[in-house]
Amino acid sequence: MDTTIQENNYMVNDLAAQSHQEHYPGEVIRADQLDDNRFLFNCQNGVRLLLHVLSDKILRFRYLTDGPLSPDFSYAVPAEAVSRLTPDQVEFREKPDHYRLTTARLICIIQKENLKARVLDRSGTILSDDEKGFHWEYDYDTGNDIVKMSKQVPAGVHYYGLGDKPDNMNLRGKRFTNWGSDTYGYVKGSDPLYKNIPFYHVLHQKIAHGIFFDNTFKASFDFAAERADVTSFWAQGGELNYYFIYGPTLMEVTQEYTLLTCPPELPPLWTLGYHQCKWSYFPESNVKEIAKGLRDRKIPCDALYLDIDYMEGYRCFTWSQERFPDPKRMVRELAEDGFKTIVIIDPGIKIDPEYPVYQEGIANNYFCRRADGPLMKGSVWPGLCNFPDFTAPRVREWWAGLFQELIQDIGVKGVWNDMNEPAVFEKGTFPPDVRFDYDGHSASHQKAHNIYGMQMARATNDGVKQFSYPNRPFTITRSTYSGGQRYSSGWTGDNIASWDHLWLANIQCQRLSISGFSFIGSDIGGFVDTPTGELYARWIALGAFHPFFRTHSSGDHGDQEPWSFGETVTDVARHFIELRYRLLPYMYTAFWQYATAGTPMLRPLTFLDQNDTETYLRMAEFGLGDNLLVCPITQPGAEGRWMYLPRGDWFYYWTDAPTSGGAEVWAAADLTRIPLFVRAGAVLPMQPVLQYVGERAIEELTLHVYYKNGTAESVHYDDGGEGYAYETGHKTLRRFTVTGSENNLVITQAIEGDFQPSYATYRVVLHGVAGPIEVTADGQAAEVTEATLETGLKLPSLVVGVAFGEVRVNVVPPVAGKGAVPVAPAA
Repeated sequence: MDTTIQENNYMVNDLAAQSHQEHYPGEVIRADQLDDNRFLFNCQNGVRLLLHVLSDKILRFRYLTDGPLSPDFSYAVPAEAVSRLTPDQVEFREKPDHYRLTTARLICIIQKENLKARVLDRSGTILSDDEKGFHWEYDYDTGNDIVKMSKQVPAGVHYYGLGDKPDNMNLRGKRFTNWGSDTYGYVKGSDPLYKNIPFYHVLHQKIAHGIFFDNTFKASFDFAAERADVTSFWAQGGELNYYFIYGPTLMEVTQEYTLLTCPPELPPLWTLGYHQCKWSYFPESNVKEIAKGLRDRKIPCDALYLDIDYMEGYRCFTWSQERFPDPKRMVRELAEDGFKTIVIIDPGIKIDPEYPVYQEGIANNYFCRRADGPLMKGSVWPGLCNFPDFTAPRVREWWAGLFQELIQDIGVKGVWNDMNEPAVFEKGTFPPDVRFDYDGHSASHQKAHNIYGMQMARATNDGVKQFSYPNRPFTITRSTYSGGQRYSSGWTGDNIASWDHLWLANIQCQRLSISGFSFIGSDIGGFVDTPTGELYARWIALGAFHPFFRTHSSGDHGDQEPWSFGETVTDVARHFIELRYRLLPYMYTAFWQYATAGTPMLRPLTFLDQNDTETYLRMAEFGLGDNLLVCPITQPGAEGRWMYLPRGDWFYYWTDAPTSGGAEVWAAADLTRIPLFVRAGAVLPMQPVLQYVGERAIEELTLHVYYKNGTAESVHYDDGGEGYAYETGHKTLRRFTVTGSENNLVITQAIEGDFQPSYATYRVVLHGVAGPIEVTADGQAAEVTEATLETGLKLPSLVVGVAFGEVRVNVVPPVAGKGAVPVAPAA
């Protein structure tokens, strides 16, 4: 045989030599329409692209290098979420050099020469254009393909999202990796962190789309960091499988993604109250002392947490007999005073032949194993542990059943999953050869690592839900993957008591919210080190506007209860916690919008007005729900701050001063205030201050109505905040429309649903209304009185029934020789 041919064949077949060489699709030789909305493009070198038109706005791209089409399985996207989607229009045509696929909103062009894709909107604006497009390297060490996608970066493009990354809101010029990691005391720019959400937004020419790279291997994202004109994403194995999600607004991109990966159920209302936590509250007398401290000082609180020290030797599902000799009695007594008990559960199960949970895990082969069969061992808090394979359905079912005693018998109301990246002391995480069931699709740790925490939270939620019924469950997780919002709330991990971390908490919670994970908060005051009183006060002011509202700290850095920093800070903390409780009807409504429509609860400034380029690089300001705008104070010694108001009309919450947006404004804010604005035209529902949710029946709800010269709509959702009756229609949605002109203001209400709240009346408080007024409610004259608000403002108000149809506010006719007094004062 010719030696040249031998050498060439050797080089062709030498897989090690092929490592680190980039490979590309060949020429497209055939395109098959598999059904109404799936198309398979076949290249001459065996590469294939399966293009699935999920809807007029969502295209899915699956690239395969060789072998049969692998089973279509995703932890992020449930099959039922896909089945609910269908495009209104799909047109497929072959052209001389490309294929053109058209929906009602998009045009997708696949080049015959190289399989590169271009996506345009129907007006012809290019939204996404492949640079190298799909390519890959063979990894000889693992046998996986390192799959890659690179796209062109047009001038003026901006990137947002990607979960809990502790960096500037706009991601352009940065590179990040998703590989869930226990990152104690992280700082700005630390990467990776705990959560793995491979979804980001692209904003160009004021048009938005999103990219969701559904691949659970270690994945990286380059937003024009290495090359200024290229953005790319890649993973260390698996498929190049991504979704293109069209807006055209940033808000719609988040909604489409959240609905694709599925939002959570509604939580119990009490979970939106204030939570107090520490590593650790023990023994029982200490827990009781904290509870008494909160109630004696009239600081509202709904939940107290027990960290790892409540257990016997850190064994999950046990109680320390010395520290908590009668947990059922303690939990009952706390509940009688309005406190719900939350306990931590970590994944590591102590290797102890006398420990029943360990015995069951061994007997039934529930624990993860190494490639050659030995059980995976790793050291965490209990010492050497084995770890359940939460990717196996039978293991999740077993794990869920373990919660019966905690939830059903003892009365614990929620469970907190920690260390579930998964984290292992000294080693970081599991070795790469550990095997997982992966719901019947056997996988190594390289593929399962990023979804381990999500599947633990799933199993935990299954158990808490099963044994909490007919009440709703509550779980919290440190690590998760896209879609993990279905199972749990979360927090931003082991932060630091610093002003930098207060700034980071604001950014991270906004970023997670637009990444589909709205039920999020930070450890108020910082987990590591001790905050000053001023820092704690500013942090709790911000936390009051985050969906998950919890103080948590490391016990070896001192006390961090709201009264730990002196009387002044205690008063400030109480003040903002009380404000949060008054806002619970608004917060719950924002959660309902998230759970049903996928709208993020926290909304960066760009999301409020992407047509205003002034918002693109700003980070501090954010919207909460439809009608509030918040901007924290993140520097010591400040008595206010400059901030940007989105275009439109706003009222400063603390003074009622009307302010026009589209400009920088100064917001005066001493320690008792946070810059807080209410959108003109808003109807803001607020309730009386309670020490805990359910303390007493609410007899009257307040509707704060803010004048607008024009028309605006607000909604208020209510279902009682507990149980599942809302699933069978036992709920009410109230739509308020505010219409204002120079001389009148009209508020109308449309009611959907039959839920009857405990309150029978509204107190309607009128903001921005000046001068003598006459008010009618459903055509009848209404008495106007002066209401004194918690802000000290004195404003006109009236009482109406909850079923009112129309409230009309008219200016009293002017006295002869004098001009009319306008309904709204001049800005």
